[in-house]
Amino acid sequence: MSDLALLETSELVTTIKRAQALLDDGDAHSALMLASGAYDQAKAAGGYAERVKASRSLVDKARRLQADALKIEALSYCAMADAVDDAQEKGQIARPGRKSNISGENIFTLDDVGLSAKRVHEARKLRNAERADPGFIERVLDERLAEELEPSRAGLQKAVKGIGTRSRSDDERNGDSYFTSAEAMPVLLALESFSAVIKEPACGAGHISTPMETAGYEVILSDIKDRGTTTRHGEVQQVGDFLLSRAGDSEGVDIVTNPPYGRKVMNRFIAHALREHKPQKMALLLNLNVLCGFDDEDRKFIMDENPPSRAYVFTRRLPMMHQEGWLGEEASSQMNTAWFIWERNSDGVYGTPGAGTAMHRVDWKAFEGAELLAPGEGGHVSPMRFAVEEDFTRETPRKSLDERVDEERARALVWIAEQDGFTDATMRRGLGLRRSTVDALIIEFSERSFIANFEDVWRITEDGRSALNACAGALVGLAAIEAVDGPKAVAA
Repeated sequence: MSDLALLETSELVTTIKRAQALLDDGDAHSALMLASGAYDQAKAAGGYAERVKASRSLVDKARRLQADALKIEALSYCAMADAVDDAQEKGQIARPGRKSNISGENIFTLDDVGLSAKRVHEARKLRNAERADPGFIERVLDERLAEELEPSRAGLQKAVKGIGTRSRSDDERNGDSYFTSAEAMPVLLALESFSAVIKEPACGAGHISTPMETAGYEVILSDIKDRGTTTRHGEVQQVGDFLLSRAGDSEGVDIVTNPPYGRKVMNRFIAHALREHKPQKMALLLNLNVLCGFDDEDRKFIMDENPPSRAYVFTRRLPMMHQEGWLGEEASSQMNTAWFIWERNSDGVYGTPGAGTAMHRVDWKAFEGAELLAPGEGGHVSPMRFAVEEDFTRETPRKSLDERVDEERARALVWIAEQDGFTDATMRRGLGLRRSTVDALIIEFSERSFIANFEDVWRITEDGRSALNACAGALVGLAAIEAVDGPKAVAA
């Protein structure tokens, strides 16, 4: 039977199930024999499927079976390490240089049970890792599958030795650089608004900054690696380790990024952002595993002491966030992710400790083509529906269109006077306003002859400049009255 034909039958699945049953019944040796054979078969089938460019689903199936078999093999070794240790303590296994209290005919060697001293040593290390962190073996294999790495024996050994982040070598990790799925950004920008200027401290190739700039934001770019990424104005990214950064004059500026996913660096990255940069608002695209864990002080700081206010959990997994330099076929992800939103309170603390994080389930497909919130507002909306602007149910106070126009009229006129010409799009970006507010301002200014359209570009008129001068004079007069009589006189 060919490797691919084997995958299409239940034979390999049945073998793995039998191995699991034997392990559950305490027959670790037999389980090991079956699981090891199944691992080799699944590995060969997966390798062949990739060589002949079989469907991604077939490759994934082979790798999943390989991981299942390797998990049983590894747990069998853990059980056998326990059995060997127990037998040696009882003197049932011969140990060099040590007398036994068991009669000679009842003593057996490691060779008798099919294990070398080296294998026992490796099994003990694997057993100790699983004992110290229950579920360690399964998580390592799942992580490798999620990152499209083969769930191999070598990868598991590297994880036990602590090489790289979990099971990946430095070459495999490539600096923890993963491209952000394009499908993630419309969800965030349709549900959350940020300050007009934001920081992107892990900018990569610009998969977050580019759509944010398109939506009207100005972005401060930086990354630990010099990727030559630039803003729309041609400003080149800064290069440096974010963990060593200082906020300086940019303290409080909002942060939006997809941070490195290595467990230890991720916790430090988020904690440093909150402690040092103190963003008013921060959005991070993270694995849902960030909700778990209790033994890392930074993890407790970011999830217990300063928890995110809300999270948008993707019910449909995002397409795979492929590693930088990946040229192979793009596949679906095995990783569950969410946008986590931190908001700073007036007392400097984030979220409400003890109150938990509000969870919203979202489907990224439902946000394709969604209208985006304007920069500078800092609000957010319910993710339940977004067909038209009037349908939004805001979780923050919302002003009427007339109120917004009244608030922005003078500022808009000042901005217009500084432009050689403008369009509705450049006005939205320049002022950080919603499309509806800009459209209403343009209609009003046009009807009052404050602006005129020349070849699809709006320009201020003499009437507009006169109105602007009148506004400036009125403001100077109000300031003089307030200086003499105080605010109450102005109010009166």
